[in-house]
Amino acid sequence: MLGLFLKWIQGLTGIKVYVLLLNVDFIPVFASTLPEWLEFSFHLLVSCGIGLVFVFLMEKLNVSERGAWILSLLLTFPTVFLYFPLSYLAVQDVPGLFDGMAITLWTIGHLLYGLSLPPLYQFFRRRITNRKKL
Repeated sequence: MLGLFLKWIQGLTGIKVYVLLLNVDFIPVFASTLPEWLEFSFHLLVSCGIGLVFVFLMEKLNVSERGAWILSLLLTFPTVFLYFPLSYLAVQDVPGLFDGMAITLWTIGHLLYGLSLPPLYQFFRRRITNRKKL
């Protein structure tokens, strides 16, 4: 969801927040240009990791429905601040370190991701529960 939102916003505005999201060119092993699908795969791994931590904590702590929203935002909140090191370290042309519009779009995208975790969790939990009943 985050990747698609930032790609769409980048297409509309020209502000390279999607490039920033996928950018790993500052890591020496990945210094050469990687295909977009591989960069996106790296991002999906991080996203799935956050999702797995969310599910683990939901189950382990028996979090309420209201608590799920708080937990998802707490897990996602630190990712907003990744904007600054990613922007600073990037070799590619990405938004500037203090580009207010880019920071706002980045924050909105990560907020949308955080807000998507509880409904996705409930959707898959219901599907699993319904399969067990069959």
